[in-house]
Amino acid sequence: MAAVLQLKEIYKTFHKGTVNEKRALNGVSLDVEKGDFITIIGSNGAGKSTLFNAICGSFPIDQGKIILDGRDITRLSDYKRAYDIGRLFQDPMKGTAPHMTIEENMALAYCRKTSSTFFAVNKKDSAYFRELLAQLDLGLEDRMKTKIGLLSGGQRQAVSLLMSTISDPKLLLLDEHTAALDPATAKKVLAITVDIVEKTQTATMMITHDIRAALELGNRTIMMDEGKIILDIKGEERANMTVENLLALYSKESKKQLANDRILFSTQK
Repeated sequence: MAAVLQLKEIYKTFHKGTVNEKRALNGVSLDVEKGDFITIIGSNGAGKSTLFNAICGSFPIDQGKIILDGRDITRLSDYKRAYDIGRLFQDPMKGTAPHMTIEENMALAYCRKTSSTFFAVNKKDSAYFRELLAQLDLGLEDRMKTKIGLLSGGQRQAVSLLMSTISDPKLLLLDEHTAALDPATAKKVLAITVDIVEKTQTATMMITHDIRAALELGNRTIMMDEGKIILDIKGEERANMTVENLLALYSKESKKQLANDRILFSTQK
């Protein structure tokens, strides 16, 4: 079975030829299969969000190939990739139109399924949106006419998650999408995430600073350092992996310690 996403030797350097030159991606290769739920960890500046930006087409890569569902999208514009790639950001304010209602935001996202350039909410669509919202168990199915900018961060992120998956994307990218939420809300949104991914079997990649969660969620964990994937753990090895062993592996592969970074503060229960 062909991989949903194939990254082949991806390189990206910013500010070439200047004192600020930075190689952000350094030969990244990765295959993501349908049903994969990959957690991604690494210190600040390791290249995690840059990798997502490269996949989404936020900038042209210097070298390599990006293949989605058998199609070479390396030179495809970002807005065209958006039809097949769902993405959630750390900031709950991103990815939605605050002055539009919940229903209108969902309809706008739903348009990607038909590649339509306009939308109109009919009774059938409205009933479908209501059904989806009810699954969140947040009472939002009774507030579909509410402007989404009036929702709490957790509510908005939950709706954004529905919007990112409503058009059956081939790939879902979660960029620390619970980091800005309080612990209780973050736990709720994460549970909703797992439920949706399991139901849809959408190939998913999730950046997190919580090492424990990275090992408990999904079926595969990769660690990045200095623009490279230095660890790719799955199967029995991952099932038996502890936080302590993972940190030891990081030190062995990167020849340094994880220090002075948020990632260390996320290892405790």
